[in-house]
Amino acid sequence: MYTLYTIRDVVSIPPKLFSMSLEESVLQILREHYERLVDKDLGIIISIRNPREISDGRVIPGDGATHHTVTFDALCYKPEVNEVFEGEAGEIVEFGAFISLGPLEGLVHLSQITNDFLSYDKNSQSFVGRESKKTLKKGDHVLAKISTVSLKNSIPESKIGLTMRPSGLGKPEWAPGAKKEEKEGDKKEKPKKEKAEKAEKKEKKEKK
Repeated sequence: MYTLYTIRDVVSIPPKLFSMSLEESVLQILREHYERLVDKDLGIIISIRNPREISDGRVIPGDGATHHTVTFDALCYKPEVNEVFEGEAGEIVEFGAFISLGPLEGLVHLSQITNDFLSYDKNSQSFVGRESKKTLKKGDHVLAKISTVSLKNSIPESKIGLTMRPSGLGKPEWAPGAKKEEKEGDKKEKPKKEKAEKAEKKEKKEKK
């Protein structure tokens, strides 16, 4: 889930940034310090924006930096258990598939992709269902549900477990009734085409 938080903090500006405007230097320092930071309460801090209410600088003896109190906005993403999202399949390996999830990736284990037995094709790096013939390869867009969340001190250390077994998840064409609706649509189009052809023939006869 994405959330925009308003935060107030103290920023220390070193002398090497004094040539920049106050707003620019504050924003640069905030981005370097906060962006891609993992906070167990806020989640992953994606972007820092709109620094404002910057106080006058305070100088501490022996410290060349100026210290300012500032208010700013932080766009954060915190994955929640049972959250359903749309993502793109990335790397496909023998034990499962990695799915893009905002600023990080989640893993859907082989046993959680479908209810069918899946075979891994090493050459094409894809999965194929034994009975359903469902396929999953890199670049496929899917619906997945978050099953487990373990946020650590950094994005690479954080682990997200996913599932696509529940009905309606996975690739769009896996949804119950998807193929049936497609066939019914073809049947509806056929009579329309036949009627149009008959009308065209009738019009040609009348002209003759």
